[in-house]
Amino acid sequence: MKYVVYLSGEIHSDWREQIIQGCACKGLNIQFTSAITDHESSDAAGDGLGMETSSFWRDHKSAKVNAIRTQTAIKNCDLAVIRFGAKYKQWNAAFDAGYCAALGKPYITLHDEDLVHALKEVDGSAQAWATTPAQVIEILSYLSA
Repeated sequence: MKYVVYLSGEIHSDWREQIIQGCACKGLNIQFTSAITDHESSDAAGDGLGMETSSFWRDHKSAKVNAIRTQTAIKNCDLAVIRFGAKYKQWNAAFDAGYCAALGKPYITLHDEDLVHALKEVDGSAQAWATTPAQVIEILSYLSA
């Protein structure tokens, strides 16, 4: 079975590459999609609509432009993996999880145990909680069988 998997969340580590490489090594028929993971490019997504003197309006326009990609990818995916890293707050990832839940899209959360309490509602709607990319690969391997 072929899956389209949306990879959401933390952009400061190589978790996406680990999952993509691990699934490729297993020969899984999975297409991966993601938001733009280059921080500067994402922050500048709305700059083509005109420069802003207020950081609020610059962020607002860029968030809307980025939402075109994010919402389209989530609507078109079969399931999502949503990563919460320890160093930064990923509010956008929590929003993506809520969007998945609202659409009835299954998702897997990926985070360390020390975030369990903070993410109890997000994990409560998830189909699985993983602590390592290897665990995600195993789930995807099982689903692809």
